[in-house]
Amino acid sequence: MTARVDHTVTSGTFSLDGQTFDVDNNVWVVGDDAECVVIDAPHDVDAILRTVGGRRVRAVLATHAHDDHVRVAPALGRATGAPVLLHPADRVLWDLVHPDTPPDGELADGGRIEVGGTTLRVLHTPGHSPGACSFHAPTLDVVFTGDTLFAGGPGATGRSYSDFGTIVTSIRTRLLTLPPETVVHTGHGDSTTIGAEAPHLDEWLARGH
Repeated sequence: MTARVDHTVTSGTFSLDGQTFDVDNNVWVVGDDAECVVIDAPHDVDAILRTVGGRRVRAVLATHAHDDHVRVAPALGRATGAPVLLHPADRVLWDLVHPDTPPDGELADGGRIEVGGTTLRVLHTPGHSPGACSFHAPTLDVVFTGDTLFAGGPGATGRSYSDFGTIVTSIRTRLLTLPPETVVHTGHGDSTTIGAEAPHLDEWLARGH
């Protein structure tokens, strides 16, 4: 069976630093007809389970621990029997959302997750948050960047635990080095490609966000 990428959008809120915003979040499901992983678990367990279908979920992978990306992660883990995996540098944000429920395991830079005949390579891409990770699937020509890289530039860095210089370094050294045809599946909004975004790095540096 051939690995593929499935997708749904869930709606809810994002809260940090005393502010709350309405947001739509992408959920990406990677696998074949038998098994899959879920990338991010924002707002709605049932919507994610509909996208999963009857497949075995091998893991719930968190791109980062802002509440709009992990709010239903423990519930999804319980519903599927899958471990929830997070980079340890984002525990400070996870604990704001789930103070009594730790993640089940850790993501590490360079780690590999095998699912449905393909491999996801973990890229630690801090900046939007300390433990932000992207997941590169070379055989599918895709990278899942969470809130690190969007169509149009870097993710936001104006809130606690974020830093513009760090996110630009992550994008320049870990993402823009991928093949230009690599499709960038983001945490919010439309997908793009590495080739479409790479020429604009100097513009992002000039504007400072």
